[in-house]
Amino acid sequence: MEEILLKCIVVDDSSLQRLSIVKLIKDHSNLKLVAEYNNAIETKNGLLDNEIDLIFLDIEMPVLTGFELLDDLPNKPQIIFVTGKTQYAFKAFDYDAVDYIHKPVTKERFNNAVNKAINLYKLKHQISAPPEDEDYIFVKSNLKNRKVFLNKLKYIQALGDYVKFVTEKENFVVLATMKSFEEQLPNDKFLRTHKSYIVNLDKIERYNSKNIEIDKQKLPLSRHKKSNLVEALSAIQ
Repeated sequence: MEEILLKCIVVDDSSLQRLSIVKLIKDHSNLKLVAEYNNAIETKNGLLDNEIDLIFLDIEMPVLTGFELLDDLPNKPQIIFVTGKTQYAFKAFDYDAVDYIHKPVTKERFNNAVNKAINLYKLKHQISAPPEDEDYIFVKSNLKNRKVFLNKLKYIQALGDYVKFVTEKENFVVLATMKSFEEQLPNDKFLRTHKSYIVNLDKIERYNSKNIEIDKQKLPLSRHKKSNLVEALSAIQ
């Protein structure tokens, strides 16, 4: 499964409380600390320059409370309230809080709250483990065989004696021929649309007589391949 890494900040006017949360964040493999703030004003300014997934937020702070901070944010990340007071718990969930942790914070309680945030992130971004029967091929790159899941492969491009794989996650080059992969890939999912390109039909967003567009990239379409493309796309609709 793709590794989840939530970018987070800590907002608390107590330096000791911030320190305890920062340590827990740094010990958690799914969290990346971007910044820590001791008041809401600094936080508002900091969020102008940073894109954040998760805030560990105190409520009672000078000048602006944690609630008032959230009221001023146009785009709210996930929120885990960390406070010494229990009376705000009901109001906290009016702000769609992931969790409400009462100080002092234990590692077990902290990790439980973070797991909720991770699960919500997965749900929002529709991240899941690939099924065991998902189609894939092995490609030899840098003396190693690497597994390439076909539903993540956008297209293959010929580069002289090499072939470039363009996937949703990364690009890499292997020493091989287009013909060898054209024979390996299922012809109901992939099509040779140009002498230099094999494309994943499911990834095509639009096309015309000269180009195919995949993820805003325009790839050339051979004139004599257009009828094959139309036929192939009709078959998968």
